[in-house]
Amino acid sequence: MGFIWNEFLIKPILNVMLFLYNVLPGHDLGLAIIVVTIIVRLIVLPLSLKSSRAQRRLKTLTPQLNELKEKHKGDQQALAKAQMEFYKQNGVSPLGSCLPVLIQLPVLFALYRVLRDMITKIDPVLVYGFIHLPEKINAVAFGFLDLSKPEKYIMPILAGGLQYILGVMTMPINKSKNAGPEGAINKQMIYMMPLMTVFLAISIPAGLTLYWVATTLLSILQQVYVNHEKRKEVTVRIKKAGDHEEIVVEEIEEKKPIQIEAGQEKNDESKETI
Repeated sequence: MGFIWNEFLIKPILNVMLFLYNVLPGHDLGLAIIVVTIIVRLIVLPLSLKSSRAQRRLKTLTPQLNELKEKHKGDQQALAKAQMEFYKQNGVSPLGSCLPVLIQLPVLFALYRVLRDMITKIDPVLVYGFIHLPEKINAVAFGFLDLSKPEKYIMPILAGGLQYILGVMTMPINKSKNAGPEGAINKQMIYMMPLMTVFLAISIPAGLTLYWVATTLLSILQQVYVNHEKRKEVTVRIKKAGDHEEIVVEEIEEKKPIQIEAGQEKNDESKETI
C-alpha cells in the first residue's frame, strides 16, 4: 500500500510541483499549487460535471420528493422504495455528487505530505531524474503568504465564504412545511460546512488552505456554467415532402420530473407478487 501511495500520488504530485516551481515566474510555490489544482480539476472534470448536473437535477426534484415523503409518512420502507423508483425513473442518483469529492481526498492528503517535504527537506529518491531539485524552496507565496504555517485570518475566512457560496448553489433546499428532518439537516449543513472549513483552515498550513480555496472557486465557476446550460433537448425528425426529404429540428423543453402515481405503485407490487 505504501508503494502505491508513493509511486502513484506522492511522487507525481511532488515532481509536478517541483517542475512548476522551477518554471513559473518568481519561483512562486503558491502559483504552483494553483496550477496543480487546475490540473487535478481537469482530470476529474467529466465526473464533476456529471455530479454538478445531478445536483441541479436533484434541486428541481425537491418538491416531488416532498410529496412522496408526505404520501408515505410513517412508512419508511415504502418511502425508501418509492424514492429509489423515483430516482431511477428520473435518471438521477443521490450519491452521484460524492465521487469527485472522494477522488480529491487522497490528493489532498498527498498534497499535505508534499508540502511538508518541500518546505522541510525533499528526499532525492522521490525526485525524477529529469526534474531539477532546488537547494531551497521558498515557502512564501505572492510575496506575503507563508504556506508552511497556518494563516488565521484572510485565508480561513475566504475558504469559509467560498464554501458557503458553493453550498447555497448546490444544496437542495426544501421550503415545504413537509420537508421533514432531511430539509432541516440540509439547511444546517449550509452553515456547518463553512464553519468547519474555517476552523480546519486555522489549524493547517496555508498551502493546503490555498488548494482548498482554489478548488472551491473552480467548483463555483463550474456550477455557474452547469446552471446556465441550455435545458433543452433537440430531436431530429425526417419528414417526407414529395420526392424530397427534409430534416426538421424541434426544440423540446427539458423533461419534467416523472411522478409515481399510486396506481402505478400497486401495479408494480402486483407484478412482483406474480
